[in-house]
Amino acid sequence: MAKRPDWFYRQSAVLPYRVSYGAPDVLLITSRKRRRWVLPKGVVEPGLTPQDSAVKEALEEAGIEGELSSDGLGTYSYEKWGGTCTVEVFLMAVTTELEIWPEAAIRQRDWMSFEVAAQRVNEPELKTIIRRLPEAIRMVG
Repeated sequence: MAKRPDWFYRQSAVLPYRVSYGAPDVLLITSRKRRRWVLPKGVVEPGLTPQDSAVKEALEEAGIEGELSSDGLGTYSYEKWGGTCTVEVFLMAVTTELEIWPEAAIRQRDWMSFEVAAQRVNEPELKTIIRRLPEAIRMVG
């Protein structure tokens, strides 16, 4: 597969959460081919900030809206398109879950404890970011 333009390798994501019964839950979605659990994420398109891009992807891929933290929680990397994508992750307190959203037909979404979410994702750096969720929520709260 041909290498993409350099800007394709800069991505942003949301770590969507809600607190139920005093503990944070995370919303994960399936990848397009439904083989893996992932965060809503995408390429930071020219003209968008990483935060704006993350909000856009959350709506398109997961059908969610919420309050986004201004600071990133951390980054993780993965291999795609013959290169390494670096993803900046932002915390999102979910306020709205849409019944119908652009990618509803190709993705599943599921709320789970942050511990289960950390087990379900593949990338070691992302597992670490998810495991820090309770501390991150206290920092923004």
